[in-house]
Amino acid sequence: MAAAATLSSKFQISIPKAVRYELHWEAGQEFVFIPKDKGVLVMPVPERKQLAGIAKVASTGGVP
Repeated sequence: MAAAATLSSKFQISIPKAVRYELHWEAGQEFVFIPKDKGVLVMPVPERKQLAGIAKVASTGGVP
């Protein structure tokens, strides 16, 4: 899925419909921007319920 968008004079970018649809992104969703070399990684901020149980199998590294 390759798509292109243009940065507006107000520094806004519209996410192409095909991308929004495939990734199930919706209006009002919060995103984080992570600088990577000469680009940026855009990822949705997970909701609290999506994080439930994420550390169940985490190793404590020998710390009790």
